Amino acid sequence: MGLHERRQREKENIRASILDAAFSLAKTEGWASLSMRKIADAIEYSAPVVYDHFENKEAILYEISLNGFHCLHIELLKAQREHDNPEDQLKAIVDAYWKFAFKNKEYYQLMFGLGMQCSGKGMMKEEFSSFQDMLYDCTYEIIKKNGSKTENACHMSHALFSAVHGLISIMMMRNDDIPSTMNKTTLDETVSAFIKSL
Repeated sequence: MGLHERRQREKENIRASILDAAFSLAKTEGWASLSMRKIADAIEYSAPVVYDHFENKEAILYEISLNGFHCLHIELLKAQREHDNPEDQLKAIVDAYWKFAFKNKEYYQLMFGLGMQCSGKGMMKEEFSSFQDMLYDCTYEIIKKNGSKTENACHMSHALFSAVHGLISIMMMRNDDIPSTMNKTTLDETVSAFIKSL
């Protein structure tokens, strides 16, 4: 391995260490307490080294949120591929989204700005809208199959996304006084009612 390749690998390793440390700190202390100094201390480098790899904390948060959206996208695709008809796909996609949110709470909070500023404003990537796109595709196919007006698919799928995201947000922000089973039941009933309404 040449000198250039060795330096490039070292740079990539430090960058990965910064992201890992930031995510680990967020899990133990919360996103709000994250700072460039704490990240530098965690990886045992000086703060300027962190700034060599990321312009600021927002750039680190954006990179982590992008990884979160990528992981979510993979889970949604897996769920979609398990079914052939759009009704079952829709249910599976929503269920996978719900499971991802609570299995990866720190990611979800960062990805959607729950209790903090949303990361990556104005820097949207394809993965950011994969859930909404899949909801739209299933909704469109169900409406088409039922012989209804397909031009309503965008509005209807957006309404479903809002309901799902709203239930997750309520549960994450007020999980002490709302039973998880009640929210999941509400979610399942909402999806079933949505499909019947198309």
